Amino acid sequence: MKKILATLAFLAATPALAQDKMTVLLDWFINPDHGPIIIAEENGYFAEQGLEVEVVAPADPSAPPRLVAAGQADLAVSYQPQLHLQIHEGLPLKRVGTLVATPLNCLLVLEDGPIKALSDLKGKKIGFSVAGVEEAVLQAMLEGNGVMLNDIEMINVNFSLSPSLMSGQVDAVIGAFRNFELNQMDIEGVPGRCFYIEEEGVPPYDELIYVANPDRMDADKVARFLAATEKATQYIVNNPEKSWEIFASTSTELQDELNARAWVDTLPRFALRPAGFDAGRYSRFEQFLKDSGMIPSTNPVDAITIDVTAK
Repeated sequence: MKKILATLAFLAATPALAQDKMTVLLDWFINPDHGPIIIAEENGYFAEQGLEVEVVAPADPSAPPRLVAAGQADLAVSYQPQLHLQIHEGLPLKRVGTLVATPLNCLLVLEDGPIKALSDLKGKKIGFSVAGVEEAVLQAMLEGNGVMLNDIEMINVNFSLSPSLMSGQVDAVIGAFRNFELNQMDIEGVPGRCFYIEEEGVPPYDELIYVANPDRMDADKVARFLAATEKATQYIVNNPEKSWEIFASTSTELQDELNARAWVDTLPRFALRPAGFDAGRYSRFEQFLKDSGMIPSTNPVDAITIDVTAK
């Protein structure tokens, strides 16, 4: 018994092993899209992997990938379409994992408005937030319905997508997230309707991904991060209501109807295998951007994404 007590006393006096620190930059303020990251932290899955993860919401949503490229953070949550363009711009980035494995982007119109088909957009105004990929997406959607880009007027509404639509400033918006804007409009009593881009000629892609600088990253830490978020995703799928309670308890700002609805709509879109990827999906989207004139050439898949779990 004395030996047991002495051993317990020694263990109690021994400091815990230091956790490996990581900094993860989000794409936006914390919302249900980031569920697996927050649940991994709250349920102790990062700690189980020997990680201490600092999650940072950016002041400038466009900054995280560039900060990671410069070695100022380990990971950034970003978007597959943007990654293709950033690599062609020369940023040293690769996709290392997936957070949301389906498109969220849609072309949003008023449910009871005059736009019943995409062909009705000829001569109309379409609002957008971020120039670039949205033009290629619109081109693919419209041309398949007899409308050219020069047949519509594109208006930069900044990040005021659904308000600009509800106020009549524009006839449609591109870049609206189906899990948020649709719910927001319904809550405000002005229901919207989505034209889903992957059903209108745009190749499916991973909406939210984790990107890292391959020359600076610690692949082992990234692999452990992905293992923790995979476990968190499994917990969310198995315990949707309990996981929402855990997620919402982290901030009073999350405890409203919009976030509760968005949680339900986002849950089936989380990547069940964050480290896994479909090479064809990345190759097809690269070719789509090339065909759209957004990039001058195509990169091989291994220049875009990397499997950090490969031994």
